[in-house]
Amino acid sequence: MSSDTLSLKIEFGGGLELLFSNQRIHNISIPASVPLDNSITSADSIPPADVKQADVTFLMHYLRETLLTERPELFIDNGTVRPGILVLINDTDWELEGEGEYVLKDKDEIVFISTLHGG
Repeated sequence: MSSDTLSLKIEFGGGLELLFSNQRIHNISIPASVPLDNSITSADSIPPADVKQADVTFLMHYLRETLLTERPELFIDNGTVRPGILVLINDTDWELEGEGEYVLKDKDEIVFISTLHGG
């Protein structure tokens, strides 16, 4: 694995896995540098001023575009995870890590858990 990509372990729980091919764990590789607009196009063809380090906000867009198989409105709302979805970065609540601005590192583990239950 070269230093221009990040290897991540993504896990979904609490029913969110149903939106991702009913698969709880995904091991993915993403670019270390990404477009400022969080599009999943290659940052190689973009001027350096329009590139940032991959963060959790980019990851959410990437997951929506590449792994999400149905009902994107149940995962992302207004550019962030929907209310009721707990996000853990290496077993720590993402609110303590800067939420979407957390810059991803190689081998990070990101967990998305829905805390909402039907009744």
